[in-house]
Amino acid sequence: MGFFRTVLGDFPTEEMGLTYAHEHIIIEESYPTASHPEFLLNDVDKVSEELTNFYAAGGRTVVDTMPSNAGRNVLKLAEVGRRSKVHIIVPTGIHLEIYYPQNHWRYTYTEDQLTDLFVADVEEGVDIFDYSGPFVQRSEHKAGMIKLATGDDPFTSHQEKIFRAVVNTHKATGVPILTHTNFGRQAFDQAKMFEKLGADLEHVVLSHVDRNKDLDYQKKVLDTGVRVEYDSAFRWKKEDKNWTLYFLEKLLPLYPDQLTVGMDMAKNAYWKSYGGKPGLNYLIETIPGFLKEKGLDEYEKKLFFDNPQNLYTFIEE
Repeated sequence: MGFFRTVLGDFPTEEMGLTYAHEHIIIEESYPTASHPEFLLNDVDKVSEELTNFYAAGGRTVVDTMPSNAGRNVLKLAEVGRRSKVHIIVPTGIHLEIYYPQNHWRYTYTEDQLTDLFVADVEEGVDIFDYSGPFVQRSEHKAGMIKLATGDDPFTSHQEKIFRAVVNTHKATGVPILTHTNFGRQAFDQAKMFEKLGADLEHVVLSHVDRNKDLDYQKKVLDTGVRVEYDSAFRWKKEDKNWTLYFLEKLLPLYPDQLTVGMDMAKNAYWKSYGGKPGLNYLIETIPGFLKEKGLDEYEKKLFFDNPQNLYTFIEE
């Protein structure tokens, strides 16, 4: 079936087990946490405790989504993986512009330079200094996913450069792609851009799309063949409609191979080990029961096992 790449090495895809497709496991002190201290997730003991509980509940793989120079700490990710036994997929790539200073290297590096950095993360090892410069010291821990992000507005020329560098890396290495969308905005345009650039849409996943409350828009995005990731099941207010569950109910029968789920717990207040809630096990504790109640329990394996495995398997020539 191929392999997926974790912080501790490559493993056969069938060993992924139950997988959360979009998480934040470590966010080190960095430019993003300076203005968003609630994002700080750098206590290895607490993070390992949460993931150990996840493993005990049946969880086996999580995808970390804090990419280059935005709080990534590959050595801590490796330590958490060793302690918890959970497979952790590490990202390369670039996040939203707001998470970098205005004079950041992302703006001045060329498409080829960005591609070279990302490819090196995947094939050689992630820099232990996370490209904070001026030295690069590559670790033994390689990236298993590449990320990009867009906001509310049409793509800028800078973002198009990032798209090209990401797809270049994807084609050169077989690494799967994950994106950030703001409340699902620009999801369709992201899918069409990846299609235009020749990415394999079966190995591309667009995140946070469930925040867009338009069912027809969800279908329009999925009709491109791209995969989507829903991570807001616990975010909707109790008095409001749970759009995430609604979309799972309506769309799993129509697009059974394209939906994945995660928690996206970027705030430490969501972690039980930090004294918050609902905790990482929320999906394991709620989604299977919901699917059974709706007569959709046949899709549980697709959602938690088959779809993320097919998505995060490296493309081999």
